Amino acid sequence: MDAFNQAFEDLQDHFKEYNYSYNTDMPDIEPDSCRQEFLDINKYAVVTTYILVFLLSLLGNALVILVIFFSQISRSVTDIYLLNLAIADLLFALTLPIWVVSKVKGWVFGTPLCKLVSLLREVNFYSGILLLACISVDRYLAIVHATRTLTQKRHLVKFICLGIWTLSLILSLPLFIFRESYEIPYSGPVCYENMGANTTKWRIVMRILPQTFGFLLPLLVMLFCYGFTVRTLFEAHMGQKHRAMRVIFAVVLVFLLCWLPFNLVLVVDTLLRLGLIRETCERRNHINWALDATEILGFLHSCLNPFIYAFIGQKFRHGLLKILAQYGLAKEGRPSLPGSSPGNILATS
Repeated sequence: MDAFNQAFEDLQDHFKEYNYSYNTDMPDIEPDSCRQEFLDINKYAVVTTYILVFLLSLLGNALVILVIFFSQISRSVTDIYLLNLAIADLLFALTLPIWVVSKVKGWVFGTPLCKLVSLLREVNFYSGILLLACISVDRYLAIVHATRTLTQKRHLVKFICLGIWTLSLILSLPLFIFRESYEIPYSGPVCYENMGANTTKWRIVMRILPQTFGFLLPLLVMLFCYGFTVRTLFEAHMGQKHRAMRVIFAVVLVFLLCWLPFNLVLVVDTLLRLGLIRETCERRNHINWALDATEILGFLHSCLNPFIYAFIGQKFRHGLLKILAQYGLAKEGRPSLPGSSPGNILATS
């Protein structure tokens, strides 16, 4: 009990001016002038957004999984990666109702669910960017070096996907281990990392290492691979293959637009905590607001990929219509697919 009281006093000394966000910030310890009163005004707008994202993600990603499973013969390496991406988004979407309730009532679900939903959120993020990095490497080898090794050995791709899920779990484990449900004075029940007197130091470590290996390095791999891939396509005037890459480029672009702002704000927040940026009440409130806003943008990503496939990927639309036609729910059309990748059901025309 003495150790716990000492940890709580240290928490007060270091974070008494910080208000709480369910993902990054420490909770309020006492009321002060830096609390964000305007966030409560938009609480129900956030809840409505989460519910809409949940419904769209559930429907959209289920359809993507269904289409890819029904197209076993023509399934490509890219499709296998995108299948895993849809599974990750679907698993995360299942946690959104819990986040909705937590926004309204605080964290009332206890420690086990606190750990589980935090784990699924982190796994969704890391598996997403690692899968996109693998797609970029596959396209780089196939187009720049004209290598079909991975495409011809699908069992190898399955092991790669298994490795991605394993690495994502490893990167997410610290959050899973230290997160717990905790009652904070003046704030109510919260779900956050509790590491005792060393909370500040370990929080920084838990940010820097996963952000480096789970975001920065995969991002650099994508930039390198797609940079050379695009240059090769334009130099060789490979117009048809360039059109077939539009879905992949769109998926990567949407992922970055949704998750890059959150990670950039997280970097700024980390610099504030390290004292490398001068802390002010106004600046802290702006950072806290930005974390909440960009987190919503990140959550939104889980429902966007199916829209990309539906609006850009003609073969995905054809695959979906084919399934619906089998059950008499639609009339199957005959798509014109000149030059699209023969094995990629999510390719464009």
